[in-house]
Amino acid sequence: MASAADGLGSLGSEQTHLALPVGDSGSWVSTMNSLGLVPMSMAGQPLVSDPICIPGFDPSMGILTPINGMMPGISLVPPPPMPPELPVVKEIIHCESCTLFPQNPNLPPPSTRDRPPGCKTVFVGGLPENASEEIVREVFDQCGDIIAIRKSKKNFCHVRFSEEFMVDKALYLSGYRMRIGSSTDKRDSGRMHVDFAQARDDLYEWECRQRLLAREERHRRKVQQDRLRPPSPPPIMHYSEHEAGLLAERLKDDGKFAEATAVLLTWIDRGEVNRRTANHFYSMVQSANGHVRRLMGEKAQHEDELELAKEHFKSAMLALLRQFEQITAVFNASAKQKAWDHFSKAQRRNIDMWRKQCEELRNAHSEEVMGIRSEEEMEMSDSDSDESARKRSRPDDDTVVHALREQNDSLRWQLDAYRNEVELLRQEQSRGRPEENHMQEQPLHLLQERVCSMQQQLQSLQEEVRRKEEELERAREESRSLEGELLALREKGLNGYTALLGADGERRGESGVRGALQTEKEALLLGIVSTFLHVHPFGANIEYLWSYIQRLDAQVSAGELERLMVRLPRMFRQELSGVGATLEKRWKFCGFEGLQSV
Repeated sequence: MASAADGLGSLGSEQTHLALPVGDSGSWVSTMNSLGLVPMSMAGQPLVSDPICIPGFDPSMGILTPINGMMPGISLVPPPPMPPELPVVKEIIHCESCTLFPQNPNLPPPSTRDRPPGCKTVFVGGLPENASEEIVREVFDQCGDIIAIRKSKKNFCHVRFSEEFMVDKALYLSGYRMRIGSSTDKRDSGRMHVDFAQARDDLYEWECRQRLLAREERHRRKVQQDRLRPPSPPPIMHYSEHEAGLLAERLKDDGKFAEATAVLLTWIDRGEVNRRTANHFYSMVQSANGHVRRLMGEKAQHEDELELAKEHFKSAMLALLRQFEQITAVFNASAKQKAWDHFSKAQRRNIDMWRKQCEELRNAHSEEVMGIRSEEEMEMSDSDSDESARKRSRPDDDTVVHALREQNDSLRWQLDAYRNEVELLRQEQSRGRPEENHMQEQPLHLLQERVCSMQQQLQSLQEEVRRKEEELERAREESRSLEGELLALREKGLNGYTALLGADGERRGESGVRGALQTEKEALLLGIVSTFLHVHPFGANIEYLWSYIQRLDAQVSAGELERLMVRLPRMFRQELSGVGATLEKRWKFCGFEGLQSV
């Protein structure tokens, strides 16, 4: 008996059958019908398909009678189209030790359980009682590499493959009937049932593989985040006298000024400024302030470069405008009669077209130049208006300047309108005939005279505005000087008043505290100040004391507190503490000393 199939890879649409020497054709046909197979000829080739199997099969002949040449499947007529989904026709599989017969195709396919994750092991049930491990290995070796076979004493076993896709090949054998050799003994035959098996080794390998994939994904995301994360700023060193000296040198360098300023700002935010380091920080702040003049100089230099670039652009635009005017003059000269008559019609047409294009470009360029001039005038007017707004001090002068400015703007707009009219008249004059040009000379002359008068009026208004602004500046200076004198007088009066209060307090010191207080508010302030200074044996300056009182009553001023303490010399005493730049005035509580002296 020769094998017709070499493995599961050959199972499919191509069917390979086996030619067997059969003595009794009737027993062979009954056996094939019992197994649900298609009748075979003596040569081993299928005659027809199942749908066209008709009565009249002669077992002795092995052919169908009668044969109709027009029947489908006899190669005379093309077969009808096959439905898209047809059950796979399984074949007989011959092995050295056994033979596998497929189940009836009309029966439902064998059921399977849900596939466990990472399944590489299959359950094989329904084995013959006499089936050994070697027979099972011989059958399932065609599906792939087998790692292990665990056979039970009963009629089942577990087969573990090396890859997951081999399990799908093994499931193809589910439903086959195994027959060992050519024996018809019941213990040598059995219908196999192949299903997924849940093995701990498969689950463990699958979990390890999933963890590996998760680690790779986390690593990939981390690398991506690190690549997209902005670079961290350089670390800022801690404050020390040595680092402060180095930072002061870097602050003086223009190239390292930005980095040094960031370090200085960080130190100040950290709270490194105290009485011991105040002088160092003051010198560094002073060095930073020294760059203001440099920055202003650079700004002025850039502004000069901008103005120079504007001048170059303006001069270039004017040069282009002059060239446009020259080209337009050439076209106008060519359009005169003494030269125009000598050109042909095509030449005249081209010259006329070129002249129109040049005039359009010249007009657009002229409008652009006029726009630049108007922007410059607007910038000048804006700067003048800003200066005048800063110099305003009286409402009457403001109204006068505002009215003059409105009149100036209206005159400027009228002047622009007249300029546009003159430009339009020039264009029409260049296009018209010599007779019409003579008729239009008179209104053009009138317009030019009107423009000149408007310019003169505009200049007079600008001079008047400038004169008013000078008057406003003088009035502003006078008001500033008066305010300075008033402040000086106020300071002198406050000092004299404080001195008088001190003398009066010394005279009335003998009468005691009770007679010096005038209101209940002063008594409350006296108690709070006495308590505060009592817990500060080294004294406190007036600003520190006033900041504490402000939390209780925001209406109390520092001068009021100082006047109250000056009136009570037996309870409060003012002393000087510190040396040089740290010299300050401190108030101390001496009420207990006054009681002892009394």
